[in-house]
Amino acid sequence: MKRFFETIRIVNGKALHLEYHNKRLNATMQCYFSTKTLDIAPHLNPPPKGLYRCKIIYSDHIESIEYFPYTPRSIHSFKLISSDSIEYRYKYLDRSALDALFAKRGKADEIIIVQNGLLTDTSIANIALLYKGTWLTPTKPLLLGTTRERLLEQKRLKVAEIEAKDITKFEKIAIMNAMIDFCIKDLYVV
Repeated sequence: MKRFFETIRIVNGKALHLEYHNKRLNATMQCYFSTKTLDIAPHLNPPPKGLYRCKIIYSDHIESIEYFPYTPRSIHSFKLISSDSIEYRYKYLDRSALDALFAKRGKADEIIIVQNGLLTDTSIANIALLYKGTWLTPTKPLLLGTTRERLLEQKRLKVAEIEAKDITKFEKIAIMNAMIDFCIKDLYVV
């Protein structure tokens, strides 16, 4: 049976942006298990103080919920890694394909996965690239991330097909996921 997970940012006992996590979890459960909808909120009991990463593991039901103190990874450099075959449409618990690509990063801190010549995601986050004052996010990310979806709804991002060969045209990169929100970085590709 396939297993999946959600990662939720917890700040001083409050789970952030639960509606987006509920939406993705339920879409996954409908696709794989045809189960009824589930609300995550009643299952949470986060620590009352501090910043935590909540990890929910589920299949056709919630299997476990854990809380980990969170410290973001330091990311300053990126390496483009091509993989036309990787598939990560759902937030699978098995990340071995992503981990194998990440292992090819060499001296870079993180990878940007390229499929069919187009930029997709890093191993842990969706991306956006700044071009002439507009943040563009790939049309076909590997995963429809909750932060990406929220920022698209807020019209803070525009979707675009971003070719790997054009990466030097961009001024900055932002990585985004539930834990780091929208983190702007210098675009340094090794």
